[in-house]
Amino acid sequence: MPSRREALRLSASLSGCLSARLATLLSLAGLMPSLALSREGAYGAAFEAHSLAELTRALGVQTPIESREILLQAPDMAENGSAVQLTASTTAGGIKRLLLLVEKNPNLLAALIELSDSVEPSVTTRVKMQQSSRVFAVGLTLDGRCLFAQKEVKITLGGCAA
Repeated sequence: MPSRREALRLSASLSGCLSARLATLLSLAGLMPSLALSREGAYGAAFEAHSLAELTRALGVQTPIESREILLQAPDMAENGSAVQLTASTTAGGIKRLLLLVEKNPNLLAALIELSDSVEPSVTTRVKMQQSSRVFAVGLTLDGRCLFAQKEVKITLGGCAA
């Protein structure tokens, strides 16, 4: 008969293994979003980009085209740049990723959201903004097209402290 310590160790190992397998199955079925990607991960160069040209090169996509199929909602003026709400959505078919960009932030790419057919292509989040800037919602299609919408957001108090 195993000791209490061994029983706890085995049950913890078993539950960890089962939860990892369940997460993998849910992710493959499109029912659970992918795990957050670090700067060292698959999109490391994209998160380090400082210009739109660097970003498109890092992601391997075509030159961005402004489109009415990409929708961006953002405030005209935000009192505090530490939490600016942005909503990006699309009516275009075949969008596999939505990106949120803040032009004058230290790093251009603020968010990268992977989409699947089982989710609505709309996302709302809050981003930090250092200063007044153009923000972009970018949709990347399966065939490599890059569609975007943009809006100027004025910030009265910056949110990215040095």
